[in-house]
Amino acid sequence: MENNRKVTLTYGEENKTIDFPVMEGTLGPDVVDIRSFAKTGMFTFDPGFLATSACESKITFIDGDVGELYYRGYPIEQLAEHSDFLETCYLLLNGELPTAEQKETFESTILHHNMLNDQITSFFKGFRRDAHPMAVMVAVVGALSAFYHDSLDINDAHHREVSAHRLIAKIPNIAAQAYRYNRGLPFSYPKNGLSYAENFMHMMFSTPCEEYKVNPVLARALDRIFVLHADHEQNASTSTVRLAGSSGANPFACIAAGVACLWGPSHGGANEAVLKMLDEIGSVDNVPAFMQGVKDKTHKLMGFGHRVYKNMDPRAAIMKQTCDEVLAELNLHNDPKFKLAMALEKIALEDPYFIERKLYPNVDFYSGIVLSAIGIPVSMFTPIFALARTVGWISHWTEMIADPGMKIGRPRQLYTGSVRRDYVQVGSRK
Repeated sequence: MENNRKVTLTYGEENKTIDFPVMEGTLGPDVVDIRSFAKTGMFTFDPGFLATSACESKITFIDGDVGELYYRGYPIEQLAEHSDFLETCYLLLNGELPTAEQKETFESTILHHNMLNDQITSFFKGFRRDAHPMAVMVAVVGALSAFYHDSLDINDAHHREVSAHRLIAKIPNIAAQAYRYNRGLPFSYPKNGLSYAENFMHMMFSTPCEEYKVNPVLARALDRIFVLHADHEQNASTSTVRLAGSSGANPFACIAAGVACLWGPSHGGANEAVLKMLDEIGSVDNVPAFMQGVKDKTHKLMGFGHRVYKNMDPRAAIMKQTCDEVLAELNLHNDPKFKLAMALEKIALEDPYFIERKLYPNVDFYSGIVLSAIGIPVSMFTPIFALARTVGWISHWTEMIADPGMKIGRPRQLYTGSVRRDYVQVGSRK
């Protein structure tokens, strides 16, 4: 939203001036529109795009200073408590919560289109058994475009909707089969009558030998993890999806790009890093020495603090409650690893060093503990993150493609390499 405010830049020896309009969002800081900056003959320099608004979006809002996260205006804590993942998917995709009829139709669409083309299952056999599930997911998600030609016209709103629904429906199947292939288990097919989270657990853990019964407490915990990780504004993977999509690439290729970006340990691997840290600490007896090492900057504390949230991560309080529920359901409060985690939490919440620096447990700390308690191996933590984040990625992709003002992404650079030089024949080089 534009107004009559502006920022004036004076530059050059002649003290030339150029005005930039100030744009106002509904929430958050104002934004200076610098699209005309190139008229100065210069570019802006912003490594990591930390001070750059690359798009306009109506999907997700974060206020890191006070610890707020809204999906389409709804606080994340309300959605986590009262909603479920598929309703949240509908909200992110469509901008509004569904009516009862719309919710039923959407759930039926997703839950009855979760099968994979049988030829896709043969792809898995081309990977080594010890391949990381994320490597498999990158390949298989991208390969979906080879099977669903009927929904690849990105300029057709119906095609975009069909592709979005297919991705949300099929990504749990891909993730579960990547796990089962890694473990040498026969593939398990989705089952009608189960919820989204229940179906994923069924595909992960069922065997042909006996009927798998889903624990409703664990299924609810998993569903809540999906809700909390569904979107997080313009993060690295979402920006990757947008940049790939700006070229006109099909949605399956764009989501595969998002999966690849999420695989990075600085992004989607945070909850995996928490469990590795717990393994390295070893026991409760080693916690005081480890935390002193954190203070001395000889040890790195994973799962505490957040780059965006300068206060409490709003998702963390929800996940702590969920963590307590899961540990109580499984009677794991006395398990050595979980006792170790709780000892870390206690120090971080009571020690002035951590309080002053706002190094509170974040969502990754608690979600890592919950996933481990459910029986999900560490290698599957990031695939589950990708599963949840797919709806956020496709929502941003859809929003961008529908924008008539969309332009292909083309970041600029500050070049610091060699100036022009002439080629020298190899025999004349010294």
